[in-house]
Amino acid sequence: MRILIVEDTPDVAEAASASLGRAGFACDVAPTLADAHACAGITGYAAIVLDLNLPDGSGRDFLRERRRAGDRTPVLVLTAQFSVDERVAALDDGADDYLVKPFDLRELEARLRALTRREAGRAENRMVLGGLDFDPGAQSLRVNGAAVTATRRELALLNLLIANRGRIMPKDRLFDGLFGFENADVGTNTIELYVARLRKKLAGSGVSIETHRGLGYRLDLDG
Repeated sequence: MRILIVEDTPDVAEAASASLGRAGFACDVAPTLADAHACAGITGYAAIVLDLNLPDGSGRDFLRERRRAGDRTPVLVLTAQFSVDERVAALDDGADDYLVKPFDLRELEARLRALTRREAGRAENRMVLGGLDFDPGAQSLRVNGAAVTATRRELALLNLLIANRGRIMPKDRLFDGLFGFENADVGTNTIELYVARLRKKLAGSGVSIETHRGLGYRLDLDG
């Protein structure tokens, strides 16, 4: 899943991006409101991490604009000085959650997982389908009870496919969920490679990934 981090402090943005990357998220970093608007105008995001105090304005302005435009993307607000009044104002503006700096990166990951899970209508992190048992938080995959080794991008792809079970997912949408702008040299045909690898690892689980020529891929139970 792809996350937009709107944060002007380099060490905070880099640490959050690296940590979320290890957890299977693809991240884009926008240090200004102008950059945030540019990123959001090009692609969609599973969630946005938004600092309120930015060099060219307030993150609350960005949040209000997105909500007025009908954008329901979950937004987690960050700030260094966060009074109760500010928290209430940000939540009333449309924020879904908040963290006060300094924060533990593990909590940021957990809160983002909860936000994306809620948006997908799931109550828990663990996903069980046929003989497949997948926990995105623990980055663990088991097939028919046996642990399966998979790369973080393979698991991120599986997460996207399961979250959209039964729906055909276009290749470019899957690509946007796995790769950020920093991976501009990677082609969309890379998705075919990851799908082929996942199919081998899910063999015998009762779960299949179907190819729909010219449309994309669909994950569902066999039969």
